[in-house]
Amino acid sequence: MADDLEVNYEEEMDGDIDLENVDQTNLASTSNTGAKKGNYHASHSAGFKDFFLKEPILRAIVESGFEHPSEVQQECIPQAILGQDILCQAKSGYGKTAVFVLSTLHLLDTASDDVTVLILVNVRELAWQIYKEYKRFSTHLDNVRVDVFFGQVDRKLNIKQLKENKPQIVVGTPGRIKDLVESGHLKVDKVKYFILDECDKLLEQLDMRRDVQRIYQRTPFEKQVMMFSATLPKQTKEVCKKMVQSDQVVECFIDDERKLVLHGLVQYYVKLTEAEKNSKLVDILDNVQFNQVVIFVNSGQRAEALAHLLRESNFPAKEMHGQLPGEERIKRYNEFKGSSGVGSQIRILVSTDVFGRGIDIQKVNLVINYDFPKILEKEKNESGESVATQQQLQLNADQYLHRVGRAGRFNTKGLAISFVTTQDDADVLKIVQDRFEVRIPEMPDEIDPASYGASAMG
Repeated sequence: MADDLEVNYEEEMDGDIDLENVDQTNLASTSNTGAKKGNYHASHSAGFKDFFLKEPILRAIVESGFEHPSEVQQECIPQAILGQDILCQAKSGYGKTAVFVLSTLHLLDTASDDVTVLILVNVRELAWQIYKEYKRFSTHLDNVRVDVFFGQVDRKLNIKQLKENKPQIVVGTPGRIKDLVESGHLKVDKVKYFILDECDKLLEQLDMRRDVQRIYQRTPFEKQVMMFSATLPKQTKEVCKKMVQSDQVVECFIDDERKLVLHGLVQYYVKLTEAEKNSKLVDILDNVQFNQVVIFVNSGQRAEALAHLLRESNFPAKEMHGQLPGEERIKRYNEFKGSSGVGSQIRILVSTDVFGRGIDIQKVNLVINYDFPKILEKEKNESGESVATQQQLQLNADQYLHRVGRAGRFNTKGLAISFVTTQDDADVLKIVQDRFEVRIPEMPDEIDPASYGASAMG
């Protein structure tokens, strides 16, 4: 496991930071007996009103500018409202978060002072984003209390929040949530809705999976379980199935991996040496039109160094990685996304994979893989040489899909450019093209801005 990703999880229990000054304003089912089959080809003729959601929720949906639900929302929201367990795989940017946010808000008992909705995610930025989505869609609902908990925040502040706010909805990362549960400050014995977002990442690492399972075991046996991700490896899928309780679980899996590709996303690669990366990056930023861009690297140190280099070249870049203090990470997330009526203050973000999954920034229309994904260290063969296994290459291909999914999200266009410097990079690129049956050509000298929506975005 890459060092940066290890830190992202282990840091959850470290340090004390005061957050009081931070603004808090084509599916097919498996063949399991009893499993309901999902279709990922529903039309867009239905509207959110057809789900019979509470009127205040519908009002918030309209005010947010949403008119028609996506396929995954049409498939899963009605089933979630009926109390079905959900195991859902859907492409990035197609509204998985709204499935559990809207359905749990509709089902929530606002008269209760107990935690009845518990959402676990792998990184704090995603926890914060989901917290903000609950706040947005509960604007017109009375007595809805939501809180978010993750590491590097003063535990005393968390304990104070729980005592004073008495949240019914809790979002958080496993390390801090487990700590609060096992210390008796967070009571989960009344949880009715248990949700894992980016469930493959939550269950991939043994230490994180162990924490998730310990929290899960503290919740009631009778509860509704919902799990979501864009990628679900077979072994993770089997772990997920063990966590659902319902006889009639709704399993929405993408049977054809070609359907995971975002149709509005234009993808290119650039073959070059490590020494050529910086000049090529500057050339792209100078000549390719974009609104906002995320540049992915594989370590916090590289994020710091590259953002510094870009600033020296007069590009207003900021870095994002797991070693940054938690308060600063949330501050930069808010500055990049724009919030409270303020537009985005960061146009160029250099990030590790803390921004590689689930993060939804509508104005991002360019993603650059400065480093190709490398989420697992190589193993040594019998000759002592470091080699990447097929499983590692496949996981790196999954992470590629998540990264480029930050652009070209639902009903939008985007551009992804990846630097290929090693044989491993080329191998992962080939796997991506073979698995998802997508052609990724070499980047041409000129790219038509209209092909990825730049002209429309200004």
